[in-house]
Amino acid sequence: MYGWDSYFIVLGLLEDGRDELARGMVDNHVYQITHYGKVLNANRTYYLLRSQPPLLTSMALAVYERLPRDDASRAWLARVLLAAIREYREVWMGPDRLDTATGLSHYAGGGSGVPPEVEQEHFDPIFQPHAVKQGLGMREFEAAYKAGRVRVPKLDAFFVHDAAVRESGHDTTYRWSAGGDRCADFVTVDLNALLYKVELDIARVIDGEFGGSLERPDGIREASRDWHARSDRRRDLIDKYLWDERQGLYFDYDVVNGRRSEYVSATTFYPLWAGHPDDPARRLITPERAGRLVASALPLLEMPGGLAASAERSRGPITPERPQRQWDYPNGWAPHQMLAWSGLLNYGHDATAHRLVYRWLYAITRNAADYHGTVPEKLDVVERSHAVFAEYGNQGTEFAYITREGFGWMNASYQVGLRLLPPEMRGPLERLVPPEWLFEVD
Repeated sequence: MYGWDSYFIVLGLLEDGRDELARGMVDNHVYQITHYGKVLNANRTYYLLRSQPPLLTSMALAVYERLPRDDASRAWLARVLLAAIREYREVWMGPDRLDTATGLSHYAGGGSGVPPEVEQEHFDPIFQPHAVKQGLGMREFEAAYKAGRVRVPKLDAFFVHDAAVRESGHDTTYRWSAGGDRCADFVTVDLNALLYKVELDIARVIDGEFGGSLERPDGIREASRDWHARSDRRRDLIDKYLWDERQGLYFDYDVVNGRRSEYVSATTFYPLWAGHPDDPARRLITPERAGRLVASALPLLEMPGGLAASAERSRGPITPERPQRQWDYPNGWAPHQMLAWSGLLNYGHDATAHRLVYRWLYAITRNAADYHGTVPEKLDVVERSHAVFAEYGNQGTEFAYITREGFGWMNASYQVGLRLLPPEMRGPLERLVPPEWLFEVD
């Protein structure tokens, strides 16, 4: 179980009519908050100190739409909502993740040292200069550092930020590498757009299902007006710190150096998704700004196989000392596609959304058709290929063992994408008509 993967998998399960399994995944998240205080990065012991991008309210509301409108369903929704409120206050608005100077939140992650989930060579480019300085071989230095026989404060600081990167779900990327890898120093577009959505979801559910207030187990009542006020404040702060008027894009904000990042990430689309599409007063971004954002972002991020995780110019050069990271150009990931599709449709950019859906589904279909049913965790969207070797490789592409099940959020993106795709585009997809034969290339 991975935290934010679960939201996208839930959407796919609901497309396939697996409503009870989707509801069980929501219940699993509530269990984690109840017993561990957060939705975990994943369900292993060493993940207990890290969370994941907050998507519980979105998961719950997607499931709730399928439930009967009765007292039992409302009681279930209330339990989920109270868990989400606890996580919001204790995790995302807690002292480890709230930047008091901006009023926005950033990723964090407890613990210290090398994360256990990586393969042995993963941090070699990071260890190399320190090993040379200590006069030790790479493996000897790594073992000494892990055992605490060698003290390197700079490495200690690096791994604090590395934990934050892994909490972000974008593990790993050069997105926060200006002046060193410093994820925890940035209040980010994705996290704060997601928290806006959490605040808005809580307010709207309390209004619509519980008459404007919801009683907590301690007897205190949560009022919808307070949650609306929180979302309004966050919207203003996102506008102040994360929107770049000159470039027409959303960027993360470096709280240490007091300036916006210049790294163009697919997360710039999150504000399109986060607001309520049918309520102009509760949108995170105006239609005019949405149009500007789309016009600015697509030339940098749209590739033959869908949206790249970053602009090529932002990723920078790849060298032996600066290897490719998997959440950067030229790779594309299912969650970025799905949130962008939904966001574009929210603002009436239907043709753009459908084009991006087709590009992504074509790339998945082409690879599955040509490579024995391979459905991987990510794609090189420039080459429309599953041949991605950065960092951990690409799950589901080892031909000695091609999983019959595919990969969770990739499967989900296919099912959700098929529903969004206009009927007239399904025939060309079945015939594997390349996108460039259907759409004009600018």
